[in-house]
Amino acid sequence: MSFYPSLGYLVFGSRLRRLSEYFLMEVNKVYEQKGIPFDASWFPVFYLLSQHQPISLIEMAEQLEISHSAVSQMITNLKKKGLVKATPCKEDGRRQLVAFSKKGEEMLHQIQPIWTAITAAMDELVSTNKQSQQVLAAIAQIEQSVQSKPLSERIKEQL
Repeated sequence: MSFYPSLGYLVFGSRLRRLSEYFLMEVNKVYEQKGIPFDASWFPVFYLLSQHQPISLIEMAEQLEISHSAVSQMITNLKKKGLVKATPCKEDGRRQLVAFSKKGEEMLHQIQPIWTAITAAMDELVSTNKQSQQVLAAIAQIEQSVQSKPLSERIKEQL
């Protein structure tokens, strides 16, 4: 039996991270082969901006359910690459509103067909195994469960 499956839930997070890293690496290969200097880790920000712009850093952090600091770092990185621009909010000058730059809009148009292809490829991948069709629902259930009661609390109860 393989190392990871033999350890069950002890390595659940490690297996998810390993699978996530694999998917990101494979998707990045496609961007690279197409000559698009896009990193799959930027996807959540790009997708959110494709749906809502301009958007404040605070709203972005809330929508993506990550820290304000993580969003700020990502936006700083994307600004350095010329893909987004941030302007002060007219109502509250302390807030920054983020939107695509012209270069970012151009990149968005290049990568949207890849997003469609990713969805189709993943649909095909999970269609071959009935259990894998349940993976998104199962992940959503786990996310809801740990939001209502953190895993650390559950572990402490077992101790």
